[in-house]
Amino acid sequence: MARRIIVGISGASGVIYGVRLLEVLKELGVETHLVMSPAAKVTIVAETKYSVESVEKMASKVYKFSDIAATISSGSFSTDGMVVIPCSMHTLGALASGVAESLLTRAAEVTMKERRTLIIVPRETPLTLIHIENMARLAQAGAIIVPAMPAFYSRPKTIEDIVNHLVGKVLDLLKLEHSLFKRWEGISLSG
Repeated sequence: MARRIIVGISGASGVIYGVRLLEVLKELGVETHLVMSPAAKVTIVAETKYSVESVEKMASKVYKFSDIAATISSGSFSTDGMVVIPCSMHTLGALASGVAESLLTRAAEVTMKERRTLIIVPRETPLTLIHIENMARLAQAGAIIVPAMPAFYSRPKTIEDIVNHLVGKVLDLLKLEHSLFKRWEGISLSG
């Protein structure tokens, strides 16, 4: 059975996580529905080698940020979940407050109300108490919070290794098989 995932990319630093997720989902044959904030488009150009157009071509379907009447704004449009990657604190705050002023926040709100998997990848540091409380509020509402924090047990050698690890963790939560990172096999601690 084909899978269908909504990908939201907001304007936080770290848009490469969203780009890489789209690349891998395309490789896996997953149908993707992409919505990007205007700030995300600026950040793609500022932080990556990609153009906005090349990122949009990775998705099965692309929506305008302001198109709140798009198919993904309705619970009757069946999906396997949504990932907001990266998630700015502005978007996080809107979601935690139930403010669905854009298609990105509306699609995420619909994902939550339909009890589908909603993965939020916040990217900010340091965090204020407001940020932390907003994450807690979303987690209490059923969202899965996956901070963009690198892991080092796989001994990453490149930025791509670090990006792949985080994207792999997201794929694990979506129950999609991948080989983006080496899984922990334990170590032997002698005496």
